[in-house]
Amino acid sequence: MISVILPVYNPSAGWAENAIAESLVLQRSMPDQQFEFIMVNDGSTSEIYQQEKGKIGASHIRLIEYSPNRGKGEALRRGVAESSGELIVYTDIDFPYTQDSIRNVINILLSGKKDVVIGIKDADYYAHVPAFRRFVSKLLRFFVRLFFRIPTDDFMCGLKGFNMKGKPVFVHTAIDRYLFDLEFMMLLARQKEISTTTLEIHLKENIQFRKMNPQIIRTELRDLARIWLRS
Repeated sequence: MISVILPVYNPSAGWAENAIAESLVLQRSMPDQQFEFIMVNDGSTSEIYQQEKGKIGASHIRLIEYSPNRGKGEALRRGVAESSGELIVYTDIDFPYTQDSIRNVINILLSGKKDVVIGIKDADYYAHVPAFRRFVSKLLRFFVRLFFRIPTDDFMCGLKGFNMKGKPVFVHTAIDRYLFDLEFMMLLARQKEISTTTLEIHLKENIQFRKMNPQIIRTELRDLARIWLRS
């Protein structure tokens, strides 16, 4: 079984129908595989979420909810911990990456040649990202190159997958916000028996990411320092 984990927090209108449709496309495109879809509500409070979540409850997607909001890292940890699949993939509820990109991650894991697949951005990625969000991403990548020894500085791409060797490592992370990905990669670097690879992935056309709150810099730099001190 392949478990697909989808974190959600105060989504845009139409989010539920889109998630259901995209998950069915993935499932039907790999008919020889059994899928489990788990959506984790990270303390959403918006009316749009409340209005549409019933569609998820009536679908093939399992919904886990908790409050208050903790962050994407916590949402994914809960989803991964609850998953039943031998392989686990996580992405965003709007499925911003192409179906081919998701299938490529899964196929590498199915081959058994690698235990963890880290999605990395292609050359066109930053054209879809608001200026401030692009600045924060590149700033964090600079610090990672400067202070950390991991296979790639491109750690924040929202598409990754792993098998049962990678699962306990991911569940062991502690960062709640965006830098949980970096913490995961740092922990993986200590596990010599776990094989990891990177894979260039591609955004769908017309994808635009939401603007980032400027206060996020303080939180991210604090978490960056926490991870560095642990390393």
